[in-house]
Amino acid sequence: MSKLVFLGTATNIPDAHHENTHMVIVGQERMILIDGPANPYSRLLQAGLDVNQLSDIVMTHFHPDHVAGIPLLLMGLGLSGRKTPLTIYANEHCMTRMKDLLEAFQWKKWHFYPVDFHLIPEERMHLLFENQELRIFSTPVKHFIPAIGLRVELLAQDKVIAYTGDTAPTDSLIELASGVDVLIHEAGGDSEGHSSAKQAGELAANVQAAALYLVHYPVGDFEYQQLAKEAAEVFAGQVVMAEDFDELDFDQL
Repeated sequence: MSKLVFLGTATNIPDAHHENTHMVIVGQERMILIDGPANPYSRLLQAGLDVNQLSDIVMTHFHPDHVAGIPLLLMGLGLSGRKTPLTIYANEHCMTRMKDLLEAFQWKKWHFYPVDFHLIPEERMHLLFENQELRIFSTPVKHFIPAIGLRVELLAQDKVIAYTGDTAPTDSLIELASGVDVLIHEAGGDSEGHSSAKQAGELAANVQAAALYLVHYPVGDFEYQQLAKEAAEVFAGQVVMAEDFDELDFDQL
């Protein structure tokens, strides 16, 4: 079954039930991790996935609540005996810093398998990945540091998913999310680098999305379920508060 699994849905402060936002696309040929805070190795296992099937990692930006767990993941893969190649995608700002972090951890002593670092250019609708199942496009978004959002076109299902990453409202999101079946949008709160649930709903309505899934939302004592109501005030389609380990079955979109 081809699907997307939410491995975490919280903003930068998690709680006992929500990890920081990251997700994985599970296809027939590839398994693609989008970001990796905390311990992605164990989150993949908790989702019932075979970690050795991981083929690609896309890092949206270099903030610890999105990529701090990548070195730990690479270590786990290496020390568990992985031999197959892994491809990592990121913009230059993120990739440079991740390589520096890996060098600080002396990663060449424990990874033991080929890793291909693929730079994502700072251009709209860049074709990041393509195979018989899907196409993935990246586009710059508006965050405190260089960051990207993603558009995933599911070829067999003729469906489209977009993920904003961390971003304030910006024109590049309109093209990224135009006509999507599922818009996965952050709801960290209105600021220079984030969006409110209402702003997420406004984008969903503007691009005529069929469904809106909210992620990267405050947890802990915050009553986050109210965010769905805020988005629904401006968006008439389905609004879902994504929870950790929820799944989107591509054949049922």
